[in-house]
Amino acid sequence: MKNQSMRINKILVCCGPGCLSNDSLDIYEALKNKIESDKPYISIETTVKATGCHGFCEIGPLIKFLPLDFFYCNVKVSDVEEIYQKTIKNGEIIERLLYHDQNSNQKIKSPEEAGFYKGQKKIALRNVGEIDPLSIDDYMKRGGYKALKKALLKSTTEQIISEVEESGLRGRGGAGFPTGFKWRQCAQMQNFPKYIICNGDEGDPGAFMDRSILEGDPHSIIEGMVIGAYAVDSHSGFMYIRDEYFLAIKNMTKALEQARNYGYLGQDILGSGYDFDIQIVRGGGAFVCGESTALMASIEGRVGEPRAKYIRSVEKGLWDKPTVLNNVETWANIPVIINEGASRFKSIGTAQSPGTKVFSLVGKVKNTGLIEVPMGMTLRQIIYDIGGGIALNKKFKAVQTGGPSGGCIPEQLLDLKVDFDSLDKAGSMMGSGGMIVMDETTCMVDVAKYYLAFLSEESCGKCVPCREGIRRILVILEDICNGRAQDEDLDLLIEICETVQATALCGLGKTAPNPVITTIKYFKDEYIAHIRDKRCPAGVCKELTIYSIDKDKCKSCGLCAKNCPSSAIKQEQSKIFTIDQTKCTKCGACVDICNFHAVKIGGALACR
Repeated sequence: MKNQSMRINKILVCCGPGCLSNDSLDIYEALKNKIESDKPYISIETTVKATGCHGFCEIGPLIKFLPLDFFYCNVKVSDVEEIYQKTIKNGEIIERLLYHDQNSNQKIKSPEEAGFYKGQKKIALRNVGEIDPLSIDDYMKRGGYKALKKALLKSTTEQIISEVEESGLRGRGGAGFPTGFKWRQCAQMQNFPKYIICNGDEGDPGAFMDRSILEGDPHSIIEGMVIGAYAVDSHSGFMYIRDEYFLAIKNMTKALEQARNYGYLGQDILGSGYDFDIQIVRGGGAFVCGESTALMASIEGRVGEPRAKYIRSVEKGLWDKPTVLNNVETWANIPVIINEGASRFKSIGTAQSPGTKVFSLVGKVKNTGLIEVPMGMTLRQIIYDIGGGIALNKKFKAVQTGGPSGGCIPEQLLDLKVDFDSLDKAGSMMGSGGMIVMDETTCMVDVAKYYLAFLSEESCGKCVPCREGIRRILVILEDICNGRAQDEDLDLLIEICETVQATALCGLGKTAPNPVITTIKYFKDEYIAHIRDKRCPAGVCKELTIYSIDKDKCKSCGLCAKNCPSSAIKQEQSKIFTIDQTKCTKCGACVDICNFHAVKIGGALACR
């Protein structure tokens, strides 16, 4: 496909974490070097930029070409020469590098044509994947720091707080507390100094929303924090960033330096007489430090332990001074609200949950990646329209939202709207935005056990209900998965979960039972099968699973034997294959490879 009149002015190479792991930085460097070395000899002025995450992680590395707005996927370093010669110099689109949509069976040129991008609405992610995060000029070309100028030079602090209140913005860190109300409470305090904190300690398994904004658009967070600080009369801010996010720390450090140099941070910001600066604090690696008071304790140099919630941070937060703490995504929304107005933001989403929400869509879904959708979109729309459905065309079983402390939502609730209140009513939560999709091969008891094992390790141990209660829940789940549990253990499990929910000190403990409670509520039959029948329906719990071969279905092709890593499958004299149970590691390779569905999964006791 050739277009001689096509001129490419800008090439955006995704350098988000997923694409970086597939050599996208090498692709960027190779393209940049190729273009720069040939610039004296060609008339095309083309700029190559290393950007943040483009979102569609499943098909990375991704390259986007502007202004014609088409993109390539699954790009390799070996493709660079062909891209340069055919696309950049001669205006030819390389068909094999276009995205192939499995559902429509079509080649897609523009991101807007792909189902993954169609239903999205980007506010917090508005610049991620579109700019070089190390360039403040790129940020300013897309309207960056206009909101700060409006706030400091044309607005009163009352007008700013009222605008945020009117927008209905709720904290995107999980609790959903009204942001404007929090700011107003802090602004009314007359105890100085006051502090502003950005919570970038994202610790949920499978979550990378805040990371992507920190890495791909650091100035949006800085701008939001300066506006918030001005509104509550704070002059000192902290960014608490997970220590493992080395690229986020690097990009944010550079962005802070640039903001100071341009007069957007430091003393006498924009000549307004207002002083405010931000420093980075590296997280200590503890999941509990995502909790606001534990995070503040960590900044102070103490052990990251939470305190009782009746002491409000807006009154006594960091060093017992009034403090506003919001997460990365919340701060990134502030410049848009100030620029475009509360009514524009409130027109998106639902009445009680305005705006959009960023999610990391992962697990057993075809299109994994980073997405931002209007509040109120259903789980079905997210998983099937944006996510493309279940990987390998298997049956959907559940989706877990809200991180380790969230709940598992079953198929019958696929049309549930994704907003703070609807998820809460279903027994789950919004959390920071992790969304893990599970298929029919997932054991829900094992899922609950996995999350409780994680939370048991991450509990700070300060309060007995969390420290001992979670451990006891985990022991019962392990007994169920190993076939040692009795009927009364299920009642005991529910009783302990309810006790921990009611008496734990902080959010980690209070929400820790959610995965157990929701899986019992929606998948009780699986618990019963484990306890009474000593059988794992999904074939995941090894102590309760035996693999056998159905002689009537076996075609003697030998694929199962060839792919068995423990050589447990042998051919009998009758030419039918059998599985030696003493050698079988129950890995499931035989199930996946058999085209005739001849391998059966059964309960351990029933098959003996």
